[in-house]
Amino acid sequence: MHPPQHPPHSPTAVTAAVAVVVIGYDDALHVTDAVRSALGQGPAVREVVAVDDCSTDGSAGLLDRLAAGEPRLRVIRLPVNSGGCGTPRNTGLDAVTAPYVMFLDSDDVLPPGAVDALLTAATGADAEVAGGLCVRRELPSGREVPWEPGLYAAPAVLAHPARRPRLTYDTLCVNKLYATAFLRAHGIRFPEGRFPYEDIVFTARVWAAAPRVALVPDRVYVWHVRRSARQLSISLARAGIDNWRSRTHACRTAHAVLLDAGEKLLARRVRAKFLDHELRMYARELPLRDAAYRREWWTHTRAFLADYDAADWTRDPVAPGRLIARVVLAGPEPRDLPRLRELAARPARLRPPYARAPDGTPCWSSALPGITLEPLLTRPAHRLPLAVDAELRPRAGRLRLRLHELYGRTAQAGPTEVELEWRHRDRDGVAVRRTVPWRASSAGTWTAETPLRPDRLADLASGAWDLRLRLRFRDGSTRPVTAHALAGPGLLRRLALPSARHGIVLVHPYATHSGSLALRVAAGARGLAPILRARLRRLLP
Repeated sequence: MHPPQHPPHSPTAVTAAVAVVVIGYDDALHVTDAVRSALGQGPAVREVVAVDDCSTDGSAGLLDRLAAGEPRLRVIRLPVNSGGCGTPRNTGLDAVTAPYVMFLDSDDVLPPGAVDALLTAATGADAEVAGGLCVRRELPSGREVPWEPGLYAAPAVLAHPARRPRLTYDTLCVNKLYATAFLRAHGIRFPEGRFPYEDIVFTARVWAAAPRVALVPDRVYVWHVRRSARQLSISLARAGIDNWRSRTHACRTAHAVLLDAGEKLLARRVRAKFLDHELRMYARELPLRDAAYRREWWTHTRAFLADYDAADWTRDPVAPGRLIARVVLAGPEPRDLPRLRELAARPARLRPPYARAPDGTPCWSSALPGITLEPLLTRPAHRLPLAVDAELRPRAGRLRLRLHELYGRTAQAGPTEVELEWRHRDRDGVAVRRTVPWRASSAGTWTAETPLRPDRLADLASGAWDLRLRLRFRDGSTRPVTAHALAGPGLLRRLALPSARHGIVLVHPYATHSGSLALRVAAGARGLAPILRARLRRLLP
Protein backbone atom coordinates (compact mmCIF):
# COMPACT_ATOMS: atom_id res chain seq x y z
CA MET A 1 0.00 0.00 0.00
CA HIS A 2 1.11 3.58 -0.48
CA PRO A 3 2.69 5.53 2.38
CA PRO A 4 1.21 8.91 3.29
CA GLN A 5 1.95 11.46 0.59
CA HIS A 6 2.21 14.42 2.97
CA PRO A 7 4.13 15.00 6.22
CA PRO A 8 1.82 14.05 9.10
CA HIS A 9 2.57 17.27 10.98
CA SER A 10 2.52 19.81 8.19
CA PRO A 11 0.93 23.21 9.05
CA THR A 12 -2.19 22.32 7.07
CA ALA A 13 -2.58 18.94 8.69
CA VAL A 14 -2.42 20.12 12.31
CA THR A 15 -5.32 22.55 11.91
CA ALA A 16 -8.23 21.29 14.04
CA ALA A 17 -10.57 21.25 11.05
CA VAL A 18 -12.15 17.81 10.89
CA ALA A 19 -15.11 16.17 12.59
CA VAL A 20 -15.48 12.39 12.50
CA VAL A 21 -19.01 11.03 12.88
CA VAL A 22 -18.97 7.49 14.29
CA ILE A 23 -22.24 5.54 14.20
CA GLY A 24 -23.04 2.27 15.94
CA TYR A 25 -25.76 -0.03 17.16
CA ASP A 26 -25.21 -2.92 19.61
CA ASP A 27 -21.51 -3.04 18.79
CA ALA A 28 -19.92 -2.84 22.21
CA LEU A 29 -17.10 -5.14 21.09
CA HIS A 30 -15.77 -2.70 18.50
CA VAL A 31 -17.16 0.82 18.90
CA THR A 32 -14.46 2.11 21.24
CA ASP A 33 -11.75 0.89 18.86
CA ALA A 34 -13.40 2.88 16.08
CA VAL A 35 -13.63 6.03 18.22
CA ARG A 36 -10.03 5.70 19.40
CA SER A 37 -8.85 5.34 15.79
CA ALA A 38 -10.56 8.68 15.04
CA LEU A 39 -9.18 10.43 18.13
CA GLY A 40 -5.76 9.00 17.35
CA GLN A 41 -5.61 10.92 14.08
CA GLY A 42 -4.10 13.80 16.04
CA PRO A 43 -4.70 17.54 16.17
CA ALA A 44 -6.32 17.65 12.73
CA VAL A 45 -9.45 16.21 14.37
CA ARG A 46 -11.41 18.91 16.21
CA GLU A 47 -14.23 16.63 17.34
CA VAL A 48 -15.54 13.10 17.22
CA VAL A 49 -19.32 12.79 17.35
CA ALA A 50 -20.38 9.27 18.32
CA VAL A 51 -24.04 8.58 17.57
CA ASP A 52 -25.45 5.54 19.33
CA ASP A 53 -28.59 4.25 17.59
CA CYS A 54 -30.37 3.24 20.83
CA SER A 55 -28.14 0.26 21.60
CA THR A 56 -29.16 -2.32 24.18
CA ASP A 57 -25.73 -3.88 24.80
CA GLY A 58 -24.09 -1.13 26.87
CA SER A 59 -22.41 0.62 23.94
CA ALA A 60 -23.61 4.05 25.09
CA GLY A 61 -22.13 3.54 28.56
CA LEU A 62 -18.76 2.64 27.08
CA LEU A 63 -18.83 5.78 24.96
CA ASP A 64 -19.84 7.95 27.92
CA ARG A 65 -16.92 6.66 29.98
CA LEU A 66 -14.54 7.28 27.10
CA ALA A 67 -15.92 10.81 26.66
CA ALA A 68 -15.38 11.61 30.35
CA GLY A 69 -11.63 11.69 29.71
CA GLU A 70 -11.65 13.04 26.16
CA PRO A 71 -12.99 16.58 25.59
CA ARG A 72 -13.04 16.12 21.81
CA LEU A 73 -15.58 13.27 22.04
CA ARG A 74 -19.30 13.99 22.13
CA VAL A 75 -21.87 11.19 22.50
CA ILE A 76 -25.41 11.42 21.15
CA ARG A 77 -27.90 8.65 21.94
CA LEU A 78 -30.97 8.31 19.73
CA PRO A 79 -34.14 7.63 21.77
CA VAL A 80 -35.47 5.06 19.27
CA ASN A 81 -33.54 2.77 16.98
CA SER A 82 -33.70 4.15 13.43
CA GLY A 83 -33.34 0.81 11.66
CA GLY A 84 -30.57 2.00 9.36
CA CYS A 85 -27.36 3.98 9.01
CA GLY A 86 -28.77 7.14 7.43
CA THR A 87 -30.53 8.69 10.45
CA PRO A 88 -27.56 8.43 12.85
CA ARG A 89 -25.21 9.80 10.20
CA ASN A 90 -27.54 12.73 9.55
CA THR A 91 -27.80 13.33 13.31
CA GLY A 92 -24.02 13.48 13.56
CA LEU A 93 -23.75 15.72 10.52
CA ASP A 94 -26.22 18.17 12.09
CA ALA A 95 -24.12 18.28 15.28
CA VAL A 96 -20.63 18.88 13.87
CA THR A 97 -18.98 22.31 14.04
CA ALA A 98 -15.78 21.61 12.10
CA PRO A 99 -15.39 22.78 8.49
CA TYR A 100 -14.78 19.21 7.26
CA VAL A 101 -16.47 15.94 8.15
CA MET A 102 -15.83 12.21 7.73
CA PHE A 103 -17.96 9.16 8.53
CA LEU A 104 -16.85 6.01 10.33
CA ASP A 105 -18.77 2.84 11.15
CA SER A 106 -18.40 1.32 14.61
CA ASP A 107 -16.85 -1.93 13.39
CA ASP A 108 -14.19 -0.28 11.20
CA VAL A 109 -11.16 1.93 11.85
CA LEU A 110 -9.28 4.87 10.38
CA PRO A 111 -5.60 3.99 9.77
CA PRO A 112 -2.95 6.42 11.10
CA GLY A 113 -2.50 9.48 8.90
CA ALA A 114 -5.83 9.13 7.12
CA VAL A 115 -7.29 12.49 8.19
CA ASP A 116 -4.03 14.34 7.55
CA ALA A 117 -3.77 12.95 4.02
CA LEU A 118 -7.35 13.85 3.10
CA LEU A 119 -7.33 17.26 4.78
CA THR A 120 -4.05 18.26 3.14
CA ALA A 121 -5.38 17.20 -0.26
CA ALA A 122 -8.70 19.02 0.21
CA THR A 123 -7.20 22.30 1.40
CA GLY A 124 -4.31 22.21 -1.06
CA ALA A 125 -6.66 21.76 -4.02
CA ASP A 126 -9.52 23.86 -2.65
CA ALA A 127 -11.68 20.74 -3.08
CA GLU A 128 -15.08 20.16 -1.51
CA VAL A 129 -14.48 16.39 -1.48
CA ALA A 130 -11.28 14.40 -0.97
CA GLY A 131 -11.16 10.62 -1.36
CA GLY A 132 -8.59 7.94 -0.62
CA LEU A 133 -8.09 4.21 -0.70
CA CYS A 134 -10.31 1.90 1.35
CA VAL A 135 -9.12 -1.64 2.06
CA ARG A 136 -11.42 -4.55 2.96
CA ARG A 137 -9.77 -6.48 5.78
CA GLU A 138 -11.03 -10.04 6.18
CA LEU A 139 -11.16 -11.10 9.82
CA PRO A 140 -9.78 -13.04 11.56
CA SER A 141 -7.19 -13.70 8.81
CA GLY A 142 -6.25 -10.04 8.29
CA ARG A 143 -6.11 -10.45 4.52
CA GLU A 144 -6.63 -7.08 2.80
CA VAL A 145 -8.19 -6.31 -0.57
CA PRO A 146 -8.18 -2.74 -1.92
CA TRP A 147 -11.51 -1.23 -2.99
CA GLU A 148 -11.47 0.40 -6.45
CA PRO A 149 -7.67 0.76 -6.38
CA GLY A 150 -7.50 2.18 -9.89
CA LEU A 151 -9.23 5.36 -8.77
CA TYR A 152 -6.58 6.03 -6.16
CA ALA A 153 -3.43 4.89 -7.93
CA ALA A 154 -2.01 8.44 -8.05
CA PRO A 155 -2.89 11.90 -6.71
CA ALA A 156 -5.40 13.77 -8.84
CA VAL A 157 -7.54 16.90 -8.74
CA LEU A 158 -10.79 16.93 -10.71
CA ALA A 159 -12.69 20.10 -11.48
CA HIS A 160 -15.86 18.01 -11.87
CA PRO A 161 -16.72 14.36 -11.06
CA ALA A 162 -17.53 13.74 -14.73
CA ARG A 163 -13.81 14.09 -15.44
CA ARG A 164 -13.44 10.65 -13.78
CA PRO A 165 -16.72 8.75 -14.40
CA ARG A 166 -15.30 5.72 -12.60
CA LEU A 167 -16.05 7.62 -9.38
CA THR A 168 -19.60 6.28 -9.67
CA TYR A 169 -18.21 2.79 -8.95
CA ASP A 170 -16.92 3.88 -5.54
CA THR A 171 -20.19 4.23 -3.67
CA LEU A 172 -18.62 4.21 -0.20
CA CYS A 173 -19.20 7.34 1.86
CA VAL A 174 -16.57 6.50 4.48
CA ASN A 175 -13.32 6.85 2.55
CA LYS A 176 -13.94 10.52 1.79
CA LEU A 177 -13.65 13.90 3.51
CA TYR A 178 -16.39 16.46 2.83
CA ALA A 179 -16.55 20.21 3.29
CA THR A 180 -19.36 20.59 5.83
CA ALA A 181 -20.62 23.82 4.28
CA PHE A 182 -20.79 22.14 0.87
CA LEU A 183 -23.03 19.33 2.18
CA ARG A 184 -25.28 21.78 4.00
CA ALA A 185 -25.51 24.26 1.16
CA HIS A 186 -26.71 21.55 -1.22
CA GLY A 187 -28.88 19.77 1.32
CA ILE A 188 -26.92 16.55 0.87
CA ARG A 189 -28.06 13.99 3.41
CA PHE A 190 -28.50 10.25 3.78
CA PRO A 191 -31.89 8.59 3.29
CA GLU A 192 -33.59 8.37 6.68
CA GLY A 193 -34.76 5.28 8.56
CA ARG A 194 -34.37 1.74 7.33
CA PHE A 195 -32.82 2.28 3.92
CA PRO A 196 -30.15 -0.33 3.10
CA TYR A 197 -27.34 0.78 0.81
CA GLU A 198 -27.82 4.40 1.78
CA ASP A 199 -24.19 5.04 0.70
CA ILE A 200 -25.19 4.56 -2.94
CA VAL A 201 -27.76 7.36 -2.78
CA PHE A 202 -25.66 9.70 -0.64
CA THR A 203 -22.68 9.41 -3.00
CA ALA A 204 -24.90 10.10 -6.01
CA ARG A 205 -26.16 13.26 -4.30
CA VAL A 206 -22.58 14.34 -3.70
CA TRP A 207 -21.57 13.87 -7.35
CA ALA A 208 -24.81 15.53 -8.54
CA ALA A 209 -23.72 18.71 -6.73
CA ALA A 210 -20.59 18.84 -8.95
CA PRO A 211 -17.87 19.25 -6.31
CA ARG A 212 -14.22 19.81 -6.98
CA VAL A 213 -12.57 16.51 -6.02
CA ALA A 214 -9.10 15.61 -4.79
CA LEU A 215 -7.93 11.97 -4.83
CA VAL A 216 -4.97 10.52 -2.92
CA PRO A 217 -3.35 7.06 -3.02
CA ASP A 218 -3.12 6.87 0.79
CA ARG A 219 -4.97 4.25 2.80
CA VAL A 220 -7.68 6.21 4.58
CA TYR A 221 -10.21 3.60 5.71
CA VAL A 222 -10.11 -0.03 6.88
CA TRP A 223 -13.39 -1.85 6.26
CA HIS A 224 -13.60 -4.90 8.50
CA VAL A 225 -15.35 -7.90 6.94
CA ARG A 226 -16.56 -10.39 9.54
CA ARG A 227 -18.24 -13.23 7.65
CA SER A 228 -18.57 -15.35 10.79
CA ALA A 229 -20.32 -12.64 12.82
CA ARG A 230 -23.65 -13.58 14.40
CA GLN A 231 -25.31 -10.66 12.65
CA LEU A 232 -23.94 -10.06 9.17
CA SER A 233 -23.56 -6.57 7.78
CA ILE A 234 -26.05 -5.44 5.15
CA SER A 235 -23.52 -5.97 2.37
CA LEU A 236 -22.96 -9.60 3.44
CA ALA A 237 -26.57 -10.52 4.31
CA ARG A 238 -27.63 -11.21 0.72
CA ALA A 239 -29.54 -14.47 1.21
CA GLY A 240 -33.01 -12.83 1.31
CA ILE A 241 -34.79 -11.34 -1.69
CA ASP A 242 -35.47 -8.13 0.25
CA ASN A 243 -31.74 -7.40 0.17
CA TRP A 244 -31.78 -7.53 -3.63
CA ARG A 245 -34.88 -5.32 -3.76
CA SER A 246 -33.13 -2.80 -1.50
CA ARG A 247 -30.03 -2.86 -3.67
CA THR A 248 -31.92 -2.24 -6.90
CA HIS A 249 -33.99 0.50 -5.25
CA ALA A 250 -30.83 2.30 -4.15
CA CYS A 251 -29.30 2.01 -7.64
CA ARG A 252 -32.50 3.26 -9.30
CA THR A 253 -32.62 6.21 -6.88
CA ALA A 254 -28.98 7.10 -7.53
CA HIS A 255 -29.58 7.06 -11.27
CA ALA A 256 -32.58 9.37 -10.88
CA VAL A 257 -30.62 11.77 -8.66
CA LEU A 258 -27.89 12.21 -11.27
CA LEU A 259 -30.30 12.37 -14.18
CA ASP A 260 -32.37 15.07 -12.46
CA ALA A 261 -29.17 17.06 -11.91
CA GLY A 262 -28.36 16.93 -15.63
CA GLU A 263 -25.38 14.60 -15.10
CA LYS A 264 -26.28 12.24 -17.93
CA LEU A 265 -22.80 10.72 -18.27
CA LEU A 266 -22.59 9.86 -14.57
CA ALA A 267 -26.18 8.56 -14.59
CA ARG A 268 -25.26 6.27 -17.49
CA ARG A 269 -22.23 5.01 -15.57
CA VAL A 270 -24.41 4.22 -12.54
CA ARG A 271 -26.39 1.86 -14.74
CA ALA A 272 -23.17 0.37 -16.13
CA LYS A 273 -21.90 -0.14 -12.59
CA PHE A 274 -25.07 -2.06 -11.72
CA LEU A 275 -24.40 -4.47 -14.58
CA ASP A 276 -20.68 -4.77 -13.88
CA HIS A 277 -20.93 -5.13 -10.10
CA GLU A 278 -24.34 -5.73 -8.51
CA LEU A 279 -25.80 -7.97 -11.21
CA ARG A 280 -22.68 -10.12 -11.46
CA MET A 281 -22.35 -10.48 -7.69
CA TYR A 282 -25.92 -11.65 -7.14
CA ALA A 283 -26.04 -13.79 -10.30
CA ARG A 284 -22.91 -15.59 -9.12
CA GLU A 285 -24.74 -16.59 -5.93
CA LEU A 286 -28.05 -17.46 -7.60
CA PRO A 287 -27.42 -21.23 -7.86
CA LEU A 288 -26.97 -21.27 -4.07
CA ARG A 289 -30.52 -20.01 -3.43
CA ASP A 290 -33.77 -21.97 -3.33
CA ALA A 291 -36.26 -22.12 -6.20
CA ALA A 292 -38.62 -19.52 -4.71
CA TYR A 293 -35.79 -16.97 -4.32
CA ARG A 294 -34.61 -17.61 -7.86
CA ARG A 295 -38.05 -16.99 -9.34
CA GLU A 296 -38.53 -13.77 -7.37
CA TRP A 297 -35.02 -12.58 -8.19
CA TRP A 298 -35.51 -13.29 -11.90
CA THR A 299 -38.88 -11.54 -12.09
CA HIS A 300 -37.70 -8.50 -10.14
CA THR A 301 -34.46 -8.20 -12.15
CA ARG A 302 -36.31 -8.38 -15.47
CA ALA A 303 -38.61 -5.54 -14.33
CA PHE A 304 -35.62 -3.48 -13.20
CA LEU A 305 -33.70 -3.99 -16.45
CA ALA A 306 -36.76 -3.12 -18.52
CA ASP A 307 -36.05 0.55 -17.72
CA TYR A 308 -32.69 0.39 -19.53
CA ASP A 309 -32.63 1.92 -23.00
CA ALA A 310 -30.71 1.09 -26.15
CA ALA A 311 -27.74 3.26 -25.21
CA ASP A 312 -27.21 1.23 -22.04
CA TRP A 313 -26.48 -1.87 -24.14
CA THR A 314 -24.33 -0.42 -26.92
CA ARG A 315 -21.14 -0.21 -24.85
CA ASP A 316 -19.52 -3.66 -25.03
CA PRO A 317 -22.67 -5.80 -25.46
CA VAL A 318 -20.85 -9.05 -24.61
CA ALA A 319 -19.32 -7.75 -21.38
CA PRO A 320 -20.27 -10.26 -18.65
CA GLY A 321 -22.84 -8.08 -16.87
CA ARG A 322 -24.54 -7.03 -20.09
CA LEU A 323 -24.64 -10.59 -21.38
CA ILE A 324 -26.15 -11.82 -18.10
CA ALA A 325 -28.76 -9.06 -18.32
CA ARG A 326 -29.66 -10.01 -21.90
CA VAL A 327 -30.19 -13.66 -20.89
CA VAL A 328 -32.38 -12.60 -17.95
CA LEU A 329 -34.47 -10.37 -20.19
CA ALA A 330 -34.87 -13.12 -22.78
CA GLY A 331 -37.02 -15.41 -20.67
CA PRO A 332 -39.59 -15.19 -17.87
CA GLU A 333 -38.15 -18.12 -15.88
CA PRO A 334 -34.67 -18.76 -14.42
CA ARG A 335 -32.45 -20.58 -16.90
CA ASP A 336 -28.82 -21.48 -17.59
CA LEU A 337 -27.83 -20.78 -13.96
CA PRO A 338 -24.57 -22.78 -13.87
CA ARG A 339 -23.41 -21.07 -17.05
CA LEU A 340 -24.45 -17.65 -15.76
CA ARG A 341 -22.54 -18.27 -12.54
CA GLU A 342 -19.40 -18.95 -14.56
CA LEU A 343 -19.96 -15.81 -16.62
CA ALA A 344 -20.42 -13.80 -13.42
CA ALA A 345 -17.11 -15.00 -11.98
CA ARG A 346 -14.09 -12.74 -11.83
CA PRO A 347 -12.55 -13.16 -14.32
CA ALA A 348 -15.52 -14.27 -16.39
CA ARG A 349 -15.69 -17.71 -18.00
CA LEU A 350 -18.09 -18.58 -20.84
CA ARG A 351 -18.50 -22.34 -20.65
CA PRO A 352 -19.73 -24.69 -23.38
CA PRO A 353 -22.02 -25.56 -25.01
CA TYR A 354 -21.41 -22.97 -27.69
CA ALA A 355 -24.00 -22.47 -30.40
CA ARG A 356 -24.52 -20.60 -33.65
CA ALA A 357 -27.61 -18.98 -35.10
CA PRO A 358 -28.99 -20.30 -38.42
CA ASP A 359 -26.87 -17.74 -40.30
CA GLY A 360 -23.71 -18.99 -38.53
CA THR A 361 -23.41 -16.09 -36.08
CA PRO A 362 -22.16 -17.10 -32.62
CA CYS A 363 -25.01 -16.94 -30.10
CA TRP A 364 -25.70 -17.72 -26.44
CA SER A 365 -27.50 -21.01 -27.11
CA SER A 366 -29.65 -22.77 -29.67
CA ALA A 367 -32.68 -21.88 -27.52
CA LEU A 368 -31.72 -18.18 -27.53
CA PRO A 369 -30.25 -17.52 -30.99
CA GLY A 370 -31.26 -13.85 -30.76
CA ILE A 371 -28.57 -13.21 -28.14
CA THR A 372 -25.69 -12.84 -30.57
CA LEU A 373 -22.04 -13.03 -29.49
CA GLU A 374 -20.51 -11.76 -32.70
CA PRO A 375 -18.27 -9.19 -30.91
CA LEU A 376 -16.33 -12.12 -29.44
CA LEU A 377 -14.95 -12.75 -32.92
CA THR A 378 -13.01 -9.47 -32.85
CA ARG A 379 -12.33 -9.07 -29.11
CA PRO A 380 -8.60 -9.29 -28.20
CA ALA A 381 -7.53 -12.65 -26.78
CA HIS A 382 -6.59 -11.13 -23.42
CA ARG A 383 -10.24 -10.05 -22.97
CA LEU A 384 -11.97 -13.26 -23.99
CA PRO A 385 -14.04 -15.07 -21.32
CA LEU A 386 -12.11 -18.30 -21.81
CA ALA A 387 -13.17 -21.37 -19.84
CA VAL A 388 -10.75 -23.74 -18.11
CA ASP A 389 -11.84 -26.87 -16.22
CA ALA A 390 -9.71 -28.34 -13.46
CA GLU A 391 -9.69 -32.02 -12.47
CA LEU A 392 -7.80 -32.50 -9.22
CA ARG A 393 -6.85 -35.95 -7.94
CA PRO A 394 -4.85 -35.45 -4.74
CA ARG A 395 -4.35 -39.19 -4.12
CA ALA A 396 -2.66 -39.51 -7.50
CA GLY A 397 -0.87 -36.21 -7.00
CA ARG A 398 -2.05 -34.78 -10.33
CA LEU A 399 -3.86 -31.66 -11.53
CA ARG A 400 -5.28 -31.76 -15.04
CA LEU A 401 -6.49 -28.61 -16.83
CA ARG A 402 -8.64 -28.39 -19.96
CA LEU A 403 -8.98 -25.18 -21.98
CA HIS A 404 -12.07 -24.96 -24.19
CA GLU A 405 -12.41 -23.55 -27.67
CA LEU A 406 -14.51 -20.38 -28.01
CA TYR A 407 -16.01 -19.99 -31.49
CA GLY A 408 -12.59 -20.57 -33.04
CA ARG A 409 -10.95 -17.72 -31.15
CA THR A 410 -8.86 -19.93 -28.87
CA ALA A 411 -7.18 -21.70 -31.78
CA GLN A 412 -6.66 -18.37 -33.50
CA ALA A 413 -4.91 -16.98 -30.42
CA GLY A 414 -2.72 -20.11 -30.12
CA PRO A 415 -2.39 -20.95 -26.42
CA THR A 416 1.20 -21.97 -25.64
CA GLU A 417 1.48 -22.36 -21.87
CA VAL A 418 -0.28 -21.75 -18.60
CA GLU A 419 1.25 -20.21 -15.49
CA LEU A 420 -0.29 -21.82 -12.38
CA GLU A 421 -0.28 -20.24 -8.96
CA TRP A 422 -1.56 -21.78 -5.75
CA ARG A 423 -2.06 -18.69 -3.58
CA HIS A 424 -2.77 -18.86 0.15
CA ARG A 425 -6.01 -17.04 0.80
CA ASP A 426 -5.07 -15.44 4.12
CA ARG A 427 -1.31 -14.93 3.89
CA ASP A 428 -0.17 -12.35 1.38
CA GLY A 429 2.80 -13.37 -0.72
CA VAL A 430 2.61 -17.07 0.15
CA ALA A 431 2.30 -18.91 -3.16
CA VAL A 432 3.57 -21.83 -5.22
CA ARG A 433 4.04 -21.27 -8.96
CA ARG A 434 4.68 -23.45 -12.00
CA THR A 435 4.51 -23.05 -15.81
CA VAL A 436 3.12 -25.91 -17.91
CA PRO A 437 2.75 -26.19 -21.72
CA TRP A 438 -0.63 -26.69 -23.40
CA ARG A 439 -1.16 -29.70 -25.64
CA ALA A 440 -3.89 -29.64 -28.30
CA SER A 441 -6.32 -32.55 -28.29
CA SER A 442 -8.51 -34.00 -31.02
CA ALA A 443 -11.62 -32.89 -29.13
CA GLY A 444 -10.97 -29.22 -29.88
CA THR A 445 -9.55 -28.52 -26.43
CA TRP A 446 -6.11 -28.02 -24.91
CA THR A 447 -4.85 -29.91 -21.88
CA ALA A 448 -2.08 -29.38 -19.35
CA GLU A 449 -1.02 -31.60 -16.46
CA THR A 450 1.16 -30.92 -13.45
CA PRO A 451 2.07 -32.71 -10.22
CA LEU A 452 0.28 -31.62 -7.05
CA ARG A 453 2.12 -31.83 -3.72
CA PRO A 454 -0.27 -31.07 -0.84
CA ASP A 455 2.53 -31.68 1.65
CA ARG A 456 4.54 -28.89 0.01
CA LEU A 457 1.62 -26.50 0.45
CA ALA A 458 1.30 -27.68 4.06
CA ASP A 459 5.01 -26.91 4.57
CA LEU A 460 4.22 -23.27 3.81
CA ALA A 461 0.87 -22.88 5.61
CA SER A 462 -2.27 -24.77 6.51
CA GLY A 463 -5.56 -23.31 5.37
CA ALA A 464 -7.24 -22.44 2.06
CA TRP A 465 -5.34 -22.16 -1.21
CA ASP A 466 -6.85 -20.64 -4.37
CA LEU A 467 -5.80 -21.66 -7.86
CA ARG A 468 -5.03 -18.80 -10.23
CA LEU A 469 -4.05 -19.25 -13.87
CA ARG A 470 -2.54 -17.02 -16.53
CA LEU A 471 -2.81 -18.18 -20.13
CA ARG A 472 -0.05 -17.23 -22.54
CA PHE A 473 -0.67 -17.02 -26.29
CA ARG A 474 1.43 -17.20 -29.43
CA ASP A 475 1.86 -13.43 -29.69
CA GLY A 476 3.05 -13.14 -26.08
CA SER A 477 -0.22 -11.71 -24.71
CA THR A 478 -1.67 -13.19 -21.52
CA ARG A 479 -5.08 -13.66 -19.97
CA PRO A 480 -5.75 -14.27 -16.24
CA VAL A 481 -8.42 -16.90 -15.62
CA THR A 482 -9.73 -19.09 -12.84
CA ALA A 483 -10.38 -22.80 -13.16
CA HIS A 484 -13.82 -24.39 -12.85
CA ALA A 485 -13.72 -27.25 -10.35
CA LEU A 486 -14.94 -30.48 -11.92
CA ALA A 487 -16.96 -32.78 -9.69
CA GLY A 488 -17.31 -36.53 -10.05
CA PRO A 489 -16.26 -39.86 -8.56
CA GLY A 490 -13.08 -39.42 -6.59
CA LEU A 491 -13.09 -35.63 -7.02
CA LEU A 492 -13.76 -32.89 -4.47
CA ARG A 493 -13.62 -35.26 -1.50
CA ARG A 494 -11.72 -35.04 1.77
CA LEU A 495 -8.62 -37.21 1.98
CA ALA A 496 -5.97 -38.04 4.57
CA LEU A 497 -2.66 -38.56 2.77
CA PRO A 498 0.53 -39.99 4.30
CA SER A 499 3.44 -37.56 4.50
CA ALA A 500 7.05 -38.34 5.35
CA ARG A 501 7.45 -34.87 6.82
CA HIS A 502 4.13 -34.37 8.62
CA GLY A 503 2.94 -37.92 9.16
CA ILE A 504 -0.41 -37.05 7.65
CA VAL A 505 -1.79 -34.24 5.51
CA LEU A 506 -5.52 -33.57 5.35
CA VAL A 507 -6.62 -32.44 1.88
CA HIS A 508 -10.04 -31.07 0.84
CA PRO A 509 -10.50 -29.87 -2.76
CA TYR A 510 -13.70 -27.86 -3.19
CA ALA A 511 -15.52 -25.40 -5.42
CA THR A 512 -15.89 -21.79 -4.27
CA HIS A 513 -19.18 -19.90 -4.58
CA SER A 514 -18.22 -18.94 -8.11
CA GLY A 515 -17.31 -22.54 -8.99
CA SER A 516 -13.54 -22.04 -8.96
CA LEU A 517 -11.20 -24.73 -7.67
CA ALA A 518 -9.72 -24.24 -4.22
CA LEU A 519 -7.93 -26.49 -1.78
CA ARG A 520 -7.76 -26.76 2.00
CA VAL A 521 -4.74 -28.45 3.55
CA ALA A 522 -3.80 -29.18 7.15
CA ALA A 523 -0.63 -30.90 8.29
CA GLY A 524 -0.83 -33.32 11.20
CA ALA A 525 -2.55 -32.62 14.50
CA ARG A 526 -1.18 -29.07 14.65
CA GLY A 527 -2.61 -28.22 11.25
CA LEU A 528 -5.94 -29.83 12.05
CA ALA A 529 -6.51 -27.76 15.21
CA PRO A 530 -7.29 -24.38 13.53
CA ILE A 531 -9.70 -26.08 11.11
CA LEU A 532 -11.57 -27.68 14.00
CA ARG A 533 -11.66 -24.36 15.87
CA ALA A 534 -13.08 -22.58 12.83
CA ARG A 535 -15.72 -25.28 12.39
CA LEU A 536 -16.72 -25.01 16.06
CA ARG A 537 -17.07 -21.24 15.72
CA ARG A 538 -19.51 -21.75 12.84
CA LEU A 539 -21.51 -24.39 14.71
CA LEU A 540 -21.78 -22.72 18.11
CA PRO A 541 -24.66 -20.17 18.50
